[in-house]
Amino acid sequence: MTRTIIRAAGVAPPPPVYSHAVKAAGLVFVSGTGPYHPETGKIVGDTIQDQTAQALRNISAILEAAGTTLQNAVSATVIMAEEDDFAGLNEEWLKWFPVDPPARQGAKLPVRIPGLKISIAMIAEA
Repeated sequence: MTRTIIRAAGVAPPPPVYSHAVKAAGLVFVSGTGPYHPETGKIVGDTIQDQTAQALRNISAILEAAGTTLQNAVSATVIMAEEDDFAGLNEEWLKWFPVDPPARQGAKLPVRIPGLKISIAMIAEA
């Protein structure tokens, strides 16, 4: 099996310990992606809706760099700072996936990053 490391332009660079994504076995595995501004690297938005939208914009750019789109997403892992934000997450999620959404699971962020409300990892068909 071959694997291709995906580095997306127009997205804040990941830390040196992981890649934006890896393409292998007909799938694209997107690393946990936060709501970071592509140029400044700063967190975008104060609400869970704003941060979810920015994280999904970033994932969309990563998937595009891998030759696919959000419409090919099969699974997502959503990691949130506060469980009270779940309703707001779902509100924004439905704007991006109004029909046939990907499978999804959630967890609580294990570390506190000031201002960060969400990180999303995704698997999509290549």
